[in-house]
Amino acid sequence: MTPLQQRMLEDMQVRNFSENTQRSNLQQVSLFARHFRRSPEGLGPVNIRAYQVYLTNEKKLAPGSIQIATAALRFLYTVTMKRPWDVEEVLPMPKRPQTLPIILSPEEVRHFLSCVPRRKARTALTVCYAAGLRVSEAIALKPTDVDSKRMTIRVTQGKGQKDRDVMLSEQLLAILRDWYRFARPTEWLFPGLLPGTHITREGIGDACELPHQRSGLSKRVTPHSLRHAFACHLLEHGTDLRTIQLLLGHRSLSTTARYLRLATSKVCATRSPLDLLPHPLPPPEPTRPPEHF
Repeated sequence: MTPLQQRMLEDMQVRNFSENTQRSNLQQVSLFARHFRRSPEGLGPVNIRAYQVYLTNEKKLAPGSIQIATAALRFLYTVTMKRPWDVEEVLPMPKRPQTLPIILSPEEVRHFLSCVPRRKARTALTVCYAAGLRVSEAIALKPTDVDSKRMTIRVTQGKGQKDRDVMLSEQLLAILRDWYRFARPTEWLFPGLLPGTHITREGIGDACELPHQRSGLSKRVTPHSLRHAFACHLLEHGTDLRTIQLLLGHRSLSTTARYLRLATSKVCATRSPLDLLPHPLPPPEPTRPPEHF
């Protein structure tokens, strides 16, 4: 690690950035320096612009991926190197398209989970759906996080380094008890292959591929799509948006509000203003036959 990277790491540590964010930012800065084969200390706005053009036109990265690289460079130059730049001018953030996730129906969720062959992966994916957890939160659960007395699951230091409690359903409690009797986990609820570790995000992601093929579903299924389904299904069954925000651990209610566009029972059940008119529209006038033929 170079002295500049060490300074950047310390700057992130004193600001209590998560380990994932620290790793990601250091990796992005390393890729930037490797592209020009020079230290970032000798690079300026012209190089940064050329790099962003390279990521967009040659690498053809998605706007979200370019945002990650831009955020890392912003931190490096404005915080660690204290360059007096206009950040929006030198390091503009690409506009990210507002897309809607694909939502599985309850029947599709049940069918997909029934196609997962390995018990550990099936249990972890069931937790993602039943409690609306991010995959990083599900894999880091400990047996002590499951509270059968209060019927809650404690998510410790989730995204944004926040603790929260989510519901523990009766069905999920039975599934977790079966898993505990089978695996006898100690430190982690879903232990990894190496002693003292838990399963990885990549492992759970890879575990979705085979059951997706077996299920025959045309919709793409990931651990995060199960979290989307959790939120949308709750909304369709009448749960208020604020409660869903707390369960998901969203910082902003506007993030949760996008599920309003996905809840078909809410959207499609809304009456059109045409049906609310006091009198129906008059029938269309009969068309006249053509004069010349």
